[in-house]
Amino acid sequence: MRFFVILLFCLPLYGALHNLSLKDAIVILKEKNLELKVAKFKQRVKSIEAKIAKGYSYGKLDASFSAMRSNDAGNVFGFKLQSREASFGDFGVRDFLGAFGQAMIDPATKQPSFGAFAQNMANPATTQQLLSLKPDDLNYPGARNHFLTKLIFMMPIYTGGKLTQYEKIAQRMVRMSRLDTQKLLDAKIYETKKAFYDITLVENYEKNLKKIISNIRRLKATVQEMRREGYAQQIDVTEVDARLAEARSMYNQAKLNRDLAYQFLSFLLDSNVKSIRKVSEFAKMPRVTKKRVIGGNIDIQKALLGLKISKLALEAKKADFRPTLGAFAEYGSSDNTPFNDFFDKDFYTIGLKLDWNIFNGGIDEHELEKARVNYLSTATQVELAKKGILLKVKRLKTEVKSIESDIRSYKKQLAFAHKVYAMYRAKYQEGLVSISDLLIKQSKELEMMLKLLSAKNRRNTKVFELQSILGGNS
Repeated sequence: MRFFVILLFCLPLYGALHNLSLKDAIVILKEKNLELKVAKFKQRVKSIEAKIAKGYSYGKLDASFSAMRSNDAGNVFGFKLQSREASFGDFGVRDFLGAFGQAMIDPATKQPSFGAFAQNMANPATTQQLLSLKPDDLNYPGARNHFLTKLIFMMPIYTGGKLTQYEKIAQRMVRMSRLDTQKLLDAKIYETKKAFYDITLVENYEKNLKKIISNIRRLKATVQEMRREGYAQQIDVTEVDARLAEARSMYNQAKLNRDLAYQFLSFLLDSNVKSIRKVSEFAKMPRVTKKRVIGGNIDIQKALLGLKISKLALEAKKADFRPTLGAFAEYGSSDNTPFNDFFDKDFYTIGLKLDWNIFNGGIDEHELEKARVNYLSTATQVELAKKGILLKVKRLKTEVKSIESDIRSYKKQLAFAHKVYAMYRAKYQEGLVSISDLLIKQSKELEMMLKLLSAKNRRNTKVFELQSILGGNS
């Protein structure tokens, strides 16, 4: 059987599937259904987002390289200082020493004299002139290149538990995505099963209609023979033709419904399905208990998971009242030539940063209260979901029992209608009833067949709804 399924996967896209079993159809569904593929991609995205959330706890390391050229006095001096190349000449000491030397010259002897220097420095005008000197080397430096290479590492040490809670929320969202995928899978299996049972019912219905059409044709031949012998009229033949056209119309409608079901099944499996292996007309009723409903229902599991996420969100909001502590480290080197004397001109910086919000207008308190109310609301919704789904299960079970009662009644009525038709046909041949009376009885048989088909279909639909509620592809 597995070989058969693998062989089906190997068929080209235009290949058709014949005599497909429900078990193999579900295997193909899981592999090829396009909606399930999209859901699995979304699930992978949530898994990646969980890894992203975890990654924030490991910190961040950046490498940077910048190349600059400037003749701005502040930049040039800063470049030299960062490259550990600053000298007194960069401060304009050359101009200062020149002015200093002029202050030591004795105007009388034209020779340096400490006495003359002391006398000049005692003069406020000379001192002011010396201090107001604007050195060219400092204010008008030549343009300089600057190449800076740095590694910067930052890591959160304590965030009040916020990062931890967000990481847990991300992990729960992965679980939520898996539940969404499982719910979609259950829905698609439900649709596949229903398609198989619908096709089985309509094909059996077609088979019964063929028998009735064959009976009407035989009746028409009988009526025509009786007309030739003078025991029937042309109107009798016309009435039989009208009933034959009605039966054929019902048969053609059944064929269209069958073709539509095959098209839908082909869409679900993303394959061209031409024929199936028939299943029973009655879907198996699952064993329903409160424990199975609570433990297996996807919506209840999602609600419970949503409650846990709300609790984590509440804990994350509490972190806003706690301080945050982070560490950072920086290492690099700079020069006017890229990577020149890297370790001789390297530098480092390390530090800690503490943040603690003292007051922000009460926003944190309101956000915390909002998260608390949301948690209480979610808890209430969980209880509502449990009770609502249990109530729906009871309603579906009651509806199934009611429909099964209708089916038993329709079966008896159909059998009785068939017998009455056979009896009236014999009476018609004896001339005891009219053709209209006979065809009325035959219409009752068609009516019961249609009601029985509809009831079986409704019953299977309710059973599949129950299976879907229980989850786990029951």
